[in-house]
Amino acid sequence: MQVGFIGVGAMGLAMADHVRKAGHTVWATDIDPVAKQAARDAGLEVVDGLADLTAKAEVFVIVVATDAQSRSVTAGLLSAGVAKGSVIAVAATNHPDTMVDLHRLCAGHGVGFIDAPVVYGMQGAKHGNLGTLCGGDAPHVERMRPVLAAYSRFVEHVGGIGAGQLAKTCNNMLHWAACVANYEVLLLAKRYGVDAQRMREILLQCPGKNITLERWDTTKFTWHEKDMDVALELSQAGGLSLPLFGQVDQLVKMLGPDQVKELLHGTSAQYLGQTIVPLDRAAGGLS
Repeated sequence: MQVGFIGVGAMGLAMADHVRKAGHTVWATDIDPVAKQAARDAGLEVVDGLADLTAKAEVFVIVVATDAQSRSVTAGLLSAGVAKGSVIAVAATNHPDTMVDLHRLCAGHGVGFIDAPVVYGMQGAKHGNLGTLCGGDAPHVERMRPVLAAYSRFVEHVGGIGAGQLAKTCNNMLHWAACVANYEVLLLAKRYGVDAQRMREILLQCPGKNITLERWDTTKFTWHEKDMDVALELSQAGGLSLPLFGQVDQLVKMLGPDQVKELLHGTSAQYLGQTIVPLDRAAGGLS
C-alpha cells in the first residue's frame, strides 16, 4: 500500500518506520527540515509538501500535536487533490467534534476519514506496540487496518466518527487520575519515613498497581491540561456531573516530572503549597 505520513517527529517517525518495515511504501513530509532528514535517514521516501504526497499515496496518517494542525493538514490534503476513495486517518489526540467536522469535510470530496488516536505513548511507538482506537465508518477502518496494525498491538473500532477520540479521552482520564492517586499514596509513604521509590516497587507487586505507576518515573505530564479540558468539555456538553475529575483536573496541573523525581528520590516533596519531609521515629515515623 502507498502510505502518506504527515508529521514525522519522534513519534510519527517511529510509527512510519514500522509501516515501512511491514512492507508498505511510506511517503513522508513534515514542516520541520530536521524531521524530514531523519525520515530520509530512516529509509522513508520524503517529499516536499502535501501536493507531492497526494500524488503518491492512497491512504494518509496525520501525526500532529493539536486540533488546529489536524484541521490545517486535512484541508491542505483536500486542496492538494487527494484522490476520491482515499482514506485519511488522524492519529493525533483531538476533540471528537474536530473529527466530526473533518469527516464531513472529507465526505464532501469523496474521501474517507477516520479518527485513530493511539495509546502507550513514545515507548509504544518505538517498539511498534501502540494501541489504536478508531472511530468512523467500518469500510474506512478496515481499509486502514493493515497500516494501523503495523505499529499497534491492537486496533479497536470503537464506533462512529469521534468514538476513537472519546475512547482516548476515557483512557486519559484514568491515566491522570492514577497520576494524582500515585502521588498522594507515595507522599503518605514518604511522610512516614518509608522511601517512596521503595514503596512504588512494593506496590507494583500488589493488587493496587497500575500501568501509570509502572511508568511513573518516565511520565512527562506534557498533555494533561489538554486531555482534561477535553474530558470536562465533553462531560459538560453531555450534562454529566463528574466531580472526581473536576478535582483531578485541578490537582494534576500541579504535578510534573520534577515533582515526581523529587518525591521518589529527594529528601522532601512539594504538594498543595506544603513541603513534606519524612517524620523521624520519635515524631511518629515508621522507619
